[in-house]
Amino acid sequence: MEFIHKPVLLDECITGLDIKPDGIYIDGTAGGGGHSFAIAQRLTAGGRLFAFDRDKEAIAAATERLAPFADRVTLINREFSQMADAVKDYGITGVDGILLDIGVSSYQLDNRERGFSYMGNAPLDMRMDQSAPVTAADIVNTYPEREIENIIYTYGEERWARRIAQFIAQERQIKPIETTFDLNEIINKAIPKKAREANSHPSKRTFQALRIAVNDELGELTGALEAGCGLLNSGGRFCVITFHSLEDRIVKQFFTQKVKGCICPPEIPVCVCGRKPELTLVSHKPITAAQDELSENPRSHSAKLRVAEKI
Repeated sequence: MEFIHKPVLLDECITGLDIKPDGIYIDGTAGGGGHSFAIAQRLTAGGRLFAFDRDKEAIAAATERLAPFADRVTLINREFSQMADAVKDYGITGVDGILLDIGVSSYQLDNRERGFSYMGNAPLDMRMDQSAPVTAADIVNTYPEREIENIIYTYGEERWARRIAQFIAQERQIKPIETTFDLNEIINKAIPKKAREANSHPSKRTFQALRIAVNDELGELTGALEAGCGLLNSGGRFCVITFHSLEDRIVKQFFTQKVKGCICPPEIPVCVCGRKPELTLVSHKPITAAQDELSENPRSHSAKLRVAEKI
């Protein structure tokens, strides 16, 4: 299956990055290479782009797509939280811009065999890095019931998390839960009929939660924000696209903290922590897709872009 991933908020990202032709940039989520291609187009031979992805299939697709810019693009098959250490291997200690497009790609969702989607039957996998040790099947078949409930409630914001976890625990005593349709069936049994009919697909939130847990997506995001902020040169831009409230909350709170600097309690009249602001906000509100993009790309409906600049 061809790795196709239509880049979301492309023009807004390019504007946000404020690209210098001879600058050094990181695309932490290369995917099919859409955002990376647009960045590389704007670089001269003196510029540099490092494109990361933990999915080997994404790296292969991006390598092919970015071949015309081989003199200025380096593909790295590692988690984006490791970006600072990874670029040090190339003698890079500071960059002029970083882009993160958080979440699952269209290819990963559409490729049934990867087990990300509840729309087709496949092994219950959900790993972005297919060499990672834990799959979604491992979680639902071996984790304690309470831990499964916490995952579904916390990462999926699913009100029926307790019932779903109970039904999973019951069903796995009968036979292993091995496929996406096995899990779909359990979720349909667990969620009352009226609730199933009132909302979107009943499996959506549980599948999202398991995917986040399998790939430690929120931990990776937090690590990437810290690593990226430390890596940016003065005037460098940090652009982050998120697709649900959990991700966006982490980015918003991180940027807010770095803009404020001081973390002393409000009741202390004078700062004693000594922390100085590290970022300024380029956009105080998240940037969302224009009407044309909303019509052309359904994935853009939930996308939010936040942009900050290193002081």
